[in-house]
Amino acid sequence: MVLWRVGKYEVGRTIGEGTFGKVKFAQNTETGESVAMKVLDRSTIVRHWMADQIKREISTMKVVRHPHVVRLHEVLASRTKIYIILEYITGGELFDKITRNGKLNENDARRYFQQLIDGVDYCHTKGVYHRDLKPENLLLDSRGNLKISDFGLSAHPPQGVSLLHTTCGTPNYVAPEVLQHKGYDGSSADVWSCGVILYVLLAGRLPFDEVDLTALYSKIGKAEFSFPSWFSSGARSLIYRILDPNPDSRLKISDIREDNWFKEGYVRAKNPPTLQSEEDDMDDLTKLFDDPEDLQEKGEAEQGNAGPLVLNAFDLIVLSEGLNLSAIFHREQYYYLVIQGRQEGGKEGHHTRFVSRQPADVVLSTMEVVAQSMGFKTHIRNFKMRVEGPSAERGAHFCAILEIFQVAPSFLMVDVQKAAGDSADYLKFFRSFRGKVDELVWRPPPGKPRARAPRLPRR
Repeated sequence: MVLWRVGKYEVGRTIGEGTFGKVKFAQNTETGESVAMKVLDRSTIVRHWMADQIKREISTMKVVRHPHVVRLHEVLASRTKIYIILEYITGGELFDKITRNGKLNENDARRYFQQLIDGVDYCHTKGVYHRDLKPENLLLDSRGNLKISDFGLSAHPPQGVSLLHTTCGTPNYVAPEVLQHKGYDGSSADVWSCGVILYVLLAGRLPFDEVDLTALYSKIGKAEFSFPSWFSSGARSLIYRILDPNPDSRLKISDIREDNWFKEGYVRAKNPPTLQSEEDDMDDLTKLFDDPEDLQEKGEAEQGNAGPLVLNAFDLIVLSEGLNLSAIFHREQYYYLVIQGRQEGGKEGHHTRFVSRQPADVVLSTMEVVAQSMGFKTHIRNFKMRVEGPSAERGAHFCAILEIFQVAPSFLMVDVQKAAGDSADYLKFFRSFRGKVDELVWRPPPGKPRARAPRLPRR
């Protein structure tokens, strides 16, 4: 459904949400090409002093054009909004693939790692250092090829500046020298993050993972980690030399390309020719931000605030996996519905669902505070929250995914599922979590007749 139009683009549904705006599906009416449109609110950007950072991100993406980097098509502006038009990637995050399937087989992990190294190396040749490489920022296209995204924390220092000083990134993936608050080489720091990603691809868990940040930083600084038994000797050797806490002796990308494990089946991506229009031009960006064009914006006021994914009747039937949906809404013993089933590979899985009539942002923020108070790390993206921490089993990892769906104008359903870890860990987590979010759970008023769920017609 088309919600409004911006210039030559017809804008549709929300497909993502960031700190300063939404990401919309859009279509170029001249070419028919599908694109992702990042819609940023000008007043929000100014209020948070983020204009310079967004200009840097845009100028960086104008410079970096590679088969394994999400492409920036163009940037438009109106009086109230900035529109960043990006390549539309349909395969989701690499992180979701790992969460869904666990560890990858060695050939798949190697192929993704090869594509990651190609994309990162190209960025470095352009003087761009990503500084927040992690599976959440690696997307997959319809053919399963990797695309590096989210250059919001990237650095593109001027010529002659050899060291960076800003401490940024996600702690589990950050190089030890970045955490020391001293100058660091952006290329070497990105290589460390690539090594952590390779470990995660092969292990299905992080090499450095502690709830306490002091303990986490200590392990990263000493490169204190162990390999699962299924790692091949070639993978072990490569990762061990990448995760070297000394950036001077750490492998460089040129060294990685010479590694025998890496070279197996490797076909290097071709770097596209640089066009004049792709060169960095901060003057044009400044003009774009300060003197916007009067773009056609039909229907934007009707868009409203983005919310959780709205489930229709078919979605509910699929999500219920054959269960009687009346149990979710009307039977008191099913305020919390625990479903035990089978996942791929025969492993037992757990889902838990409950219904709320609180606003979606209240439900999300409450769940985040509760999970963090229980000692878990949280990561939120588009009304989906990942909760993770150590498992009771020594050396293991626990992860749960909590997602909010809208099933009626005033009803939300929260779906909780175990993504990694032991089933006993999940049940222990949810029992404690449930007691702390009980105020969110909707209960029908006492004495009110309970409507029956409609039955599907028999064929």
